[in-house]
Amino acid sequence: MNRPAGDGRGFFAGDFALIAGPCVLEDDDLNLEVARGVREAAREAGMRAIFKASFDKANRSRLGSPRGPGLGRGLELLARVREESGLPVLTDIHEARQAAAVAEVADALQIPAFLCRQTSLLVAAGRTGRAVNIKKGQWMPPAAMAGAVEKVRSAGEGQVAVTERGASFGYGDLVVDMRNFARIREAAGAPVVFDGTHSVQRPGASGDGSTGGAPEFIRPLVRAAVAAGCDGLFLEVHPDPPSAPSDGSNMLPLKELGEVLGEVSRIRAALAGAPDR
Repeated sequence: MNRPAGDGRGFFAGDFALIAGPCVLEDDDLNLEVARGVREAAREAGMRAIFKASFDKANRSRLGSPRGPGLGRGLELLARVREESGLPVLTDIHEARQAAAVAEVADALQIPAFLCRQTSLLVAAGRTGRAVNIKKGQWMPPAAMAGAVEKVRSAGEGQVAVTERGASFGYGDLVVDMRNFARIREAAGAPVVFDGTHSVQRPGASGDGSTGGAPEFIRPLVRAAVAAGCDGLFLEVHPDPPSAPSDGSNMLPLKELGEVLGEVSRIRAALAGAPDR
């Protein structure tokens, strides 16, 4: 496997970016189908695309839920996507000892929301020099993400982004505060990405206590977040969400991605042409 060229400096900077892919890595055919779909939809919308998929979903609600192919096989699958699609790739790490190995293949590392305060994990990610995307915990106030960003920056020079996914509301819903894009950006000095698919999760809402979702709200929330000034989008997409081994209840069908990005482009163009008030 070839190490990605360059480092993480400037990875999230500049043009509006799309981070998209299936929740968890599947077989080559599925991964590549999604990567090509993401690449073409982003190209049509004039956006930069980054492929995202996890090699291990270590925080599944139920013990028997599928977790993915694991580190070794997962990195092989990610390398194949990177080589065949030409897209940079991003994936989660859950333990500090995974950081160096993943950085040999991935262009960017992601810190899961439930681990966004884990100092050793954040420092290990920063030490790789790769770009790091920190998912904001559902319980974290926006200003507190400055500490997570600081931990990563203390160890390396790669760029850091924060992804907003909403805050816990009661026991079965998340609510997105559109003020948080400006608040996180000001407090942490980092680009802020909007996670339009995990934001519609409904923790514990399925009949067996696992996570459910309300995907009908993905598009209105994405439109609102773009209008509120997010710096990029994170979307989990799949050709057939009901068959996905993880997060199928809150995924965007791959065939709808182009239309969603078209709406995003029109909103951004309207904002760019709006007179200052």
